[in-house]
Amino acid sequence: MTKSVQSALMRQAHVHMPQGVAENYRYWGDEQTVFLQSAKGCRITDVDGQEHVDFRLGYGPIILGYRDERVDAAVVAQIQRGGTVTGFSTALDAQVVQQIKALCPQIDKMRFANSGTEAVMGALRTARGFTGRSRIAMVEGGFHGLFDEVMWKSDIEHWDPSSPQAPQVIPFGAGIAQNTRALVDIIGLNDSAALEQLFAHRGQELACVILEPIIGNAGSIAATSAWLQRLRDLCTQHGALLILDEVKTGFRVAAGGAQALYGIYADLTTFAKAMGNGYPVAAFGGRADVMDVVGSHPGGVVHGGTYTANMVALSAAHATLDILTHTDALKTIDRVGLQIKALLGRVFTQAGVPHAFAGPPAMLGIHFTADVPETYRDWRKTDSELYRRFAWQMIAHGVMLEPDSREPWFMCEAHADVDLAWLEDMAVRSIQIALA
Repeated sequence: MTKSVQSALMRQAHVHMPQGVAENYRYWGDEQTVFLQSAKGCRITDVDGQEHVDFRLGYGPIILGYRDERVDAAVVAQIQRGGTVTGFSTALDAQVVQQIKALCPQIDKMRFANSGTEAVMGALRTARGFTGRSRIAMVEGGFHGLFDEVMWKSDIEHWDPSSPQAPQVIPFGAGIAQNTRALVDIIGLNDSAALEQLFAHRGQELACVILEPIIGNAGSIAATSAWLQRLRDLCTQHGALLILDEVKTGFRVAAGGAQALYGIYADLTTFAKAMGNGYPVAAFGGRADVMDVVGSHPGGVVHGGTYTANMVALSAAHATLDILTHTDALKTIDRVGLQIKALLGRVFTQAGVPHAFAGPPAMLGIHFTADVPETYRDWRKTDSELYRRFAWQMIAHGVMLEPDSREPWFMCEAHADVDLAWLEDMAVRSIQIALA
């Protein structure tokens, strides 16, 4: 095969789809956009036959490995037994909730969704229904899905780190209703002064504060325990709900997610990604009194969806959660993540590159800077251009990454069979070329 296969597909795709891709984040440029032929374990093969060890893992859903036979067999059996979608309830609904409740003590009741975006939408609407308030607050650098009110961000790319001015808050792109900005406050992670000021000025108006405790779109920069506990206390004091978005961290960084690591629990939690090992399934849930505002009773919060709790999604979640609960899969993932962290540390040290790691080993943030970033603005001060050059070299050498250092390295159980000596050699070659 030659590279003409991928190029030909790109030209054809441009005729049928904007940018030639099914969603924006898959477009890496006309020459770099990847078209896959197959995936198995931790390896992907593109249409030109090039194989990569994948640390991108579809932005994190793959926790066991692509085409895990245990999960796929459960899905096939369910399809053959009961189909895919009926619009009725099944025994799997409550069974999967029970599995999650056994891992996550903050969950009393849940509802399902099809994506992280839908789960966040349901959680925000539930928070507003419970509190009778409309305002929400978010944290800089977080990502909570693709609907208007959460698609506001600090324009960190065009911000001067030496400036005393805060980054401008802008929409993610065109088509986002300007009036949604009026109900959103944005504060910095681990910024104690901003946190106190938020509640002093908005405490009686806030329906909720939503954040990723370990930010999946900011290189796994994490909240400190003290800051997160203060946020928890202020939410309780002011009657606002704390929503922890665990779409990326849930069932990945620990069986009980990031909240199990912190020992600090939310009123509402959102899940997706790893709970189905790549099948499209999500959920939101929390305190019983909060979740009980959801329903068709007068004044209740409306939640639904034709594909919600479909049998494909729930059978995948049921099998995946069973594996994560009753095997050493997460221990294996953590062990491999620590080994890869150590080898990369050796490579960067020998190359004279200042570096810092953030987040748990299953979701490893890598930053070319001397100190671990504590805020999204700290990320702006890292050498992200050097990381970008390093990442593209790794891709050329058969290791798939996201070229943007804000995306962590995701580990899965199947990474246990990676040749670490080979990986270290590829990293040495890549950083040498990137530095040249």
